[in-house]
Amino acid sequence: MVKIRLTRGGAKKRPFYHIVVTDQRNKRDGRSIERLGYYNPVAQGNEKRVELNAERVNHWVSNGAQLTDKVRMLVKEASSQAAA
Repeated sequence: MVKIRLTRGGAKKRPFYHIVVTDQRNKRDGRSIERLGYYNPVAQGNEKRVELNAERVNHWVSNGAQLTDKVRMLVKEASSQAAA
């Protein structure tokens, strides 16, 4: 099954996540099919917390990809930021 989930990057004690499409059998930080955006949980000042290509997310979901719980929350947050 294809999943849309987070892969971790960044330094120790300073996480940074990419939102990617991948096969669920791959490791967390393993091979991905496509990168859709990022999530920066420790964003400060003018830094963006969530950047997401909503058009591609909708494309993958319409083709059967499953969102993880955290990514579902981030998609909702990104769509509310885009509407504001």
